[in-house]
Amino acid sequence: MSAWATRGRQPGGLSLRLGGTLVALLVAAAALSLVWTPFPVNAIDVPHKLLEPSLTHWLGTDPLGRDLASEILAGARISILVGVIAVGIGLLFGVSLGLIAAAAKGIVEEAIMKLCDFTFAFPALLLAILLTATYGAGVVNAIVAIGVSNVPIFARLTRATANGALAREYVLAARAAGRGPLAIAIDHVLPNIAPALIVQATIQFAIAILAEAALSYLGLGAQPPQMSWGRLLADAQAWMYVAPRLAVYPGLAVALSVLGLNLLGDGLRDALDPKLRARS
Repeated sequence: MSAWATRGRQPGGLSLRLGGTLVALLVAAAALSLVWTPFPVNAIDVPHKLLEPSLTHWLGTDPLGRDLASEILAGARISILVGVIAVGIGLLFGVSLGLIAAAAKGIVEEAIMKLCDFTFAFPALLLAILLTATYGAGVVNAIVAIGVSNVPIFARLTRATANGALAREYVLAARAAGRGPLAIAIDHVLPNIAPALIVQATIQFAIAILAEAALSYLGLGAQPPQMSWGRLLADAQAWMYVAPRLAVYPGLAVALSVLGLNLLGDGLRDALDPKLRARS
């Protein structure tokens, strides 16, 4: 029996395989669009507008004659970019704040948790509107808004899991050996809470893709000539009764990407759970 089939029998194996395949396709589409697309993404060809799918234009063309398959491939780049940077912001600041809160206790922990509660009052959409009103619409402001909204989520998760790790015997032994709080956090706590952070990161990645699509749909995200699945959906709403496929294909791209990341997160959670591994 192959290793791939064996992994499918393990906890979360099916979700891990399906999710990993869909995420790999998303990454492959984004990488491919960097070097090749069937047609130039922003090449306007009005005489050939709203063509049906064919061997030349795999998914047809939009109202300006642009190749829809090329636009969807290019839109994957924005989704990957926003997801990676936004989740990176959440991990960098959220994990740092969570570790500080777990290690410091007292008034420091209380202050960090209150700051997280305050940040929860400004979801990504509202924060993006505030940034847009001040600095203008764009991908950078969308990334900042989504990234900031991720910080309290990772901070709370890190604090909760780190509190459990700090009570374990190996941390007590490290303290007795004279290790400082920073060394304990990096060498002992962080590696043991990493599985929970990885699973949460995949979930937040999916949420970031949805948030970016929503912001671009509202005109707060990617701006022309940048291509985004949310922008394609916004442009398609005026043509829903003429060419509904203009909304179906980018909507399907968003749905499959989010589904893949959620399945990957579920599979990783089950695969990294020591209780489930012990039962398998």
